[in-house]
Amino acid sequence: MYDFVVVGAGPAGSRFARRAAEEGYDVLALEQGSVGKPLACSGHVSTDLWEYLPDGTRKELLQNEISGARFHVGGPDSEAHPFYTDGVISNVIDRVGLDEHLAHAAREAGADLREGHTVTGVEEAADHVLVSASTPDGSAEFRARMVAGCDGPVSRVRRALSIPEPDELLHGVLGFEETEDGSEFVDVHLTAPRFFAWRIPRGEAGVEYGLAAPPGERVRELFDDFTEEYGVDTVDFCSGAIPIGPPERVTSDRGFLIGDAAAQTKPFTGGGILYGMTAADHAAERIDPADPGTLSDYESAWREDLSREIRLGTWLRRAYSLPEPIQTAGLRAVSGEIGVHMDRPTTLLSRDHLRALLRS
Repeated sequence: MYDFVVVGAGPAGSRFARRAAEEGYDVLALEQGSVGKPLACSGHVSTDLWEYLPDGTRKELLQNEISGARFHVGGPDSEAHPFYTDGVISNVIDRVGLDEHLAHAAREAGADLREGHTVTGVEEAADHVLVSASTPDGSAEFRARMVAGCDGPVSRVRRALSIPEPDELLHGVLGFEETEDGSEFVDVHLTAPRFFAWRIPRGEAGVEYGLAAPPGERVRELFDDFTEEYGVDTVDFCSGAIPIGPPERVTSDRGFLIGDAAAQTKPFTGGGILYGMTAADHAAERIDPADPGTLSDYESAWREDLSREIRLGTWLRRAYSLPEPIQTAGLRAVSGEIGVHMDRPTTLLSRDHLRALLRS
């Protein structure tokens, strides 16, 4: 019997599998398809990412360095409100390569990570969980002391364990244009209903265009209108759900959720790579598969670390729906040099940010 069966080998799942294996636990990780594919997430991340990856990975994954963002209330020709730093504030990376490197690190740590395994059922018993899966050879059942649901926004594990749903699921779309662009600013357009659209330069890899909005808001049509305003034709179009708002609990008797399955994401951007891996570390450090009582330790730890950031991020997101004149006036008033961390909105109240505002 395994200590943990991990369902999903995205950043959160592979990070947890690696850390749990390093703790000496017997870990099986199951990925539905091939690791990292299909792509359904932006590759714009904070520089903290490299702390979670083996040495030397940065050189292979880095595509561009970003020093700021230009906010627009309208389209590409509308007034730009820049926010910037003197240095690098974020990175653009090979998103598929990130998943592949994290999965490799999990395997190197001793986790048994299997691709082509689609989980079809999860059953909890008094002293174990039974995970059923379709495999390249047919089907199989795996018994473990606990199951970790790291299987994304529409989590099968979450439903099987009767864990509440996230507050909201947005619909996000991505497309790519191949013209090389090594500029240092991303563009954010507050034009999509209740969220935004973006343009991210990816160096030699081209440019990423994206948009997210609530389902039913003609998201693909909005995306096509957005890219038409930029005068580009995108390739490699992909889409996916973005969970916003963690449920009141992310654990059951012998199961727990991490990452997008737990809606451990930033409400103001939808990004969840760093939040998910942060929660994965808390899970690996605190959960003992032989003691279900430790699941509450995980609940407490990740919420203590991230809940304040998520609450403040929710307030920031509300500004996306303000009337355009108020948005424009607010952006004009606060644009300039910043001292904030893109994953930690509480840094809006930091001394570094206040000093940057004074310099501006």
